[in-house]
Amino acid sequence: MSTTALERDDANEGGATRRRSRTSGIDRALQILDYLQKVERPATAYEIARDIGAPLSTIYVIVDDLVEKEMLDRQDGGLLWLGPRLYHYGLTYARTLDLLTVAEQEMHELAQSSGETIQICGRDGDHMVVLAMEEGKDHFQVTSRVGTRSPLNWTASGRILVGHLPEAERRAIFARSAVASPTGRAETDQNVLAKISADALEQGLSIQAGDSDFAVACIAAPIRDNQGACRATISIVVPDRKLEQKDPDLIALVKASARRIESRLGWHARR
Repeated sequence: MSTTALERDDANEGGATRRRSRTSGIDRALQILDYLQKVERPATAYEIARDIGAPLSTIYVIVDDLVEKEMLDRQDGGLLWLGPRLYHYGLTYARTLDLLTVAEQEMHELAQSSGETIQICGRDGDHMVVLAMEEGKDHFQVTSRVGTRSPLNWTASGRILVGHLPEAERRAIFARSAVASPTGRAETDQNVLAKISADALEQGLSIQAGDSDFAVACIAAPIRDNQGACRATISIVVPDRKLEQKDPDLIALVKASARRIESRLGWHARR
């Protein structure tokens, strides 16, 4: 981060102040990147400054620095988007994740055996995020692509991802994060959600139909570590009319896939 940007971010002087300034500059950069990830579209410096509550002059300086370092990309009309350097960081990080590597292999096999769209999902704070995805043979279109973040209460995966947490913590999470879904069918009561999430983890299965998208269903199974914590989910996304089909049995397939991932990682979760 440039010295000018840091000085503008903190007008005080002294060694301790300069350390706080550097932290502030990094925080501002992360706020910019977080904002772009949240809105999932290019934005202007003014929009970013307004959303994160930062002086526009400070944002201009930090943005220029990030563009120069290819952390941001400046598009036509001055719109800002995530830069190519972040993609390379992401690839390197993904290669170090044993869980994601194993899960992606199983995702491919499940897509072949089921013929349906498969997703690997994880938790990002109060949201579920799609970590990986493979389309099935019929290319059933879903709105949740890789990188999509959804409120935990909207999805089968989101609910099961917090099922291992203490009841009070589950309630607190849903109390602050549960919101109405586009279809109006997603549960928002914190007490009901806390029970649903725990029951789903215990059963090793979570199903939702039409909660976030009309006519779309999701069948998710937890991937649990040695302590029984849900580290991720593997799920099948299908038209809701396929929930009851038995050839192939989608529920059996997704549960078996989750167990194979656990086994390949050496996880033998306490049930």
